[in-house]
Amino acid sequence: MTGSNAAEGMQVPRFGGVPVHKRLQDASSALERAVMVRLVEQLPVYGTLPAEHLGGDIAKQVTRGIRTFAAVLSTGEMPGQAEAAAIRESSARRADEGVPLEAVVGAYHLGAEECAAQVFSAAEPGDLADVLLVQRQLLAYLRLVSCEVAAGYVQERQTALGDEQVALQTLLSRLLEGGNPQGAADRAGIRLPPCYLVLSIAVGPHPDELVPGVNHSVAARRKLRRLRNELQRQTTGVPLSALSGEGGLALIPYETPPAEFGPADRERLSRLVEQLGQMCGAELLAAAAVAAPEGVAEAARLAGEVCAVAEASGRGPGLYLLDDVLLEYQLSRPSPARAGLAALLDPLDARPELLDTLRAFLARGLDRRRAAAGLQVHPNTVDYRLRKATELTGLDASRGADVLTLRAALAAHDAVRQAAPDANRLVTPKPLNWWSART
Repeated sequence: MTGSNAAEGMQVPRFGGVPVHKRLQDASSALERAVMVRLVEQLPVYGTLPAEHLGGDIAKQVTRGIRTFAAVLSTGEMPGQAEAAAIRESSARRADEGVPLEAVVGAYHLGAEECAAQVFSAAEPGDLADVLLVQRQLLAYLRLVSCEVAAGYVQERQTALGDEQVALQTLLSRLLEGGNPQGAADRAGIRLPPCYLVLSIAVGPHPDELVPGVNHSVAARRKLRRLRNELQRQTTGVPLSALSGEGGLALIPYETPPAEFGPADRERLSRLVEQLGQMCGAELLAAAAVAAPEGVAEAARLAGEVCAVAEASGRGPGLYLLDDVLLEYQLSRPSPARAGLAALLDPLDARPELLDTLRAFLARGLDRRRAAAGLQVHPNTVDYRLRKATELTGLDASRGADVLTLRAALAAHDAVRQAAPDANRLVTPKPLNWWSART
């Protein structure tokens, strides 16, 4: 049996001759209790809320949801803007409280199930048309509610994440500026660890970035997202980072004080760098320095310099500390000797392939075949280029006495050119007869 809404001309569903919305209204108190019980039993997060809150705002929203659906059944119209706004606001509060989105949406569906169970039990064989109408209205109501819940929740989380990111970036900036970062940490809601592992990271290209026709910027962003996600997953606490597709800086909180950082810690960090590279699908060269929070600024500077030296000296992917590049690091520091050492390789400025071959040969332990593989040339080409470099510089990479000098010259050469991007304008004193005096 069906009736009509005189004001709207809409069909009002009836079960057993009684308007369905009237059945909901009459059973509202019992329905509210039943929904609250199911929330706690089937969505455990609600059971963790304070009793006052559960019996207050949550219960109020359950009551409002039942009444709103009863109004839909009464009028045939979906909730208007005011009710939609109320749903979004309630969802935003749940987001702020940390209730998962799936639990918020699930709460409305549990409420709908209880309402359906209450009214459908009264349906009679002749009420099939009204049963179908109620089902359509229930699905339409749930679709609207789900969209409004998601909109309110996501907007609140975006706002919160924006505020959190600002606070985290402020803390990162404060750490890199030096001084006491405690105030910035308090505003970010972070406990400062005893130690930060400061990583300066150089990220190689993902294979997709090298494929013609592929959107390289998308491939780079995907690589960066995987790197950040893995860094977060592998870290206890909140890592801070300023990263791009080519690398950057990461601060990893660590519970071991800097003075106690030892071989086991280094091995653990080395594995982390390897795992980060595997997950983002690119080669990573990372330099690390260890410091208490107030020493992060100096550690970041040192890590950046070690990373640059390791890259320039042809080191492969992996983790490097200052101890791994002591010679190259020291020789790359400004001094009167640095310019002279760099000038030893000036004859190779016009032949960059000779410089690259020399660098690859030294970086691979004087192994011509490994150097050839790295350069993707024939071993005979490596031999030819090394002979040519010897002719131009007087330094023989296969002669033990010259190897140390060449390593030093390469470190100085790279440091000088990094300090002066326009190499053609670089003027360095020529160490006349310096090498010939040794032969």
